[in-house]
Formats: sequence, C-alpha cells, structure tokens
Amino acid sequence: MDSVELPVSKHSSSKQRSERRISVRLPLQVRGRDARGVTFEEETSSENLCRNGAAFVTRFAVAIGSDLEIRIPMSRYASRRTENDFATSGRVVHVAESQTGEHFVGVQFTGPRFQRVFRPESVA
Repeated sequence: MDSVELPVSKHSSSKQRSERRISVRLPLQVRGRDARGVTFEEETSSENLCRNGAAFVTRFAVAIGSDLEIRIPMSRYASRRTENDFATSGRVVHVAESQTGEHFVGVQFTGPRFQRVFRPESVA
C-alpha cells in the first residue's frame, strides 16, 4: 500500500489519546471480525504508532468498539532477529473511510503496550 488519501467520512470514540503517535511503517498482522461479524486476517502496515495504540489501513470495514488481535513481526528485521514478535489486543476507537474504499483504523491497545521507541520517518 502506498499512501492513504484523505478520509471522506470519520468516526471516533469520545476518548482522546494520551500520547503523541509517531509516523512509522511497520508490518502488521491484524485479525478480528468485520462490521458484519465475518472473521478476517490481513497483513498491512502501521501508519503511526505509540505505546498505547496504532493506526493502519485495512480493506475490511470494522466497527468502533470491535476487538482486534495485532501482531508486529519484529523478527523480520535483520537487526532484530533475536527479538520476539509483539502481540497484543486492541479496541477500535477510530474509523475513517478513504476515497479508495479502504478504512483508516485507530486502535487502543487493551493488551500489552508497545515498548519500542522510533524516530518519526520524517526525521530518519
């Protein structure tokens, strides 16, 4: 996936995030149920990330409040082959539909928090 076009519709829960998210692209494996209750699994990448959550683009329509399983395969990186993959659960707190029909999704981690520190891609 290249870049995401600006959302045409936006839905968010009323909670505000407590940390600033960093723009970083990492591979993500996402599993859960879409808005119709159909189980899905998808490989995508993060748009931004912080210790408490992540945002990513998916082709599946998910509802706010949905629970998802998220895995970041850290062992894919040569410099981090000895590290375990990061796995957690998250609750969908934001959904925006793009003009291409994909969905920009924000999740708040409800399981383990992400402990890595990254520089924003604009700085790297």
